[in-house]
Amino acid sequence: MLTGKRGIVIGVANDQSIAFAVAKMLKADGADVLATCLNIKARSYVEPILSPLGIPVMTCDVEQPGALEHVIEDAVVRFGPLDFVVHSIAFAPLVDLHAPLHATSREGFLRAMDISCHSLARVAHLVAPKMQHGGTLVTMTYIGSKLAVPDYGLMGPVKAALESSVRYLASEFGARQIRVHAVSPGPIATRAASGIQNFDQLMARVESRVPLKRLVSQDEVAGLVAFLVSDRATGMTGQTIYVDAGEHSVP
Repeated sequence: MLTGKRGIVIGVANDQSIAFAVAKMLKADGADVLATCLNIKARSYVEPILSPLGIPVMTCDVEQPGALEHVIEDAVVRFGPLDFVVHSIAFAPLVDLHAPLHATSREGFLRAMDISCHSLARVAHLVAPKMQHGGTLVTMTYIGSKLAVPDYGLMGPVKAALESSVRYLASEFGARQIRVHAVSPGPIATRAASGIQNFDQLMARVESRVPLKRLVSQDEVAGLVAFLVSDRATGMTGQTIYVDAGEHSVP
């Protein structure tokens, strides 16, 4: 389905991360994929699981000046014009993530917004000139953007801003045939999610109330991403699309 597609998956942490499942599925479907992880320490975990799949790995800390530029230019040198970027990074300092929103620090809020949201805008700005025939940007969100989910705190407003950014970017780049989407999975036990307080209780609560009576898997999320970056989704843009066992549909 993706033969001839070329792109980048940003944010692989380990073999449990959504970004790993996405990179693996895109490669299996025929795409050329370059993946990134945060730093050298993370690379020691990520490279052994992606290199056997033929997926090269680079480090990319979006807080470091020039990091995104370096990754995108390297991908273009490897592959030529790009067709997709999957943005799968989010961060908030634990002290702010665990605090009620009204008690978060200005510094922590701004850092969470920069890494988790504004980095998508920077990716779009940098990669659009490399998508000469159009393409797709996909980011990851959560229903805590719309609902006040217990213990999600600071990340709720950040994800709301991310989803709004998706709509604006879709409008700005639509004439270039560059499509932009947010994928909203249900709760999945990833390294990033482990920072949320009482996450096990959140998963149990969701599993008991969603229509499918189960949680979703990384592969189910990856399957949606593979569809969105394919030519089967060329009429879609600017959406937040749920793969959450129906969590968004119940009160």
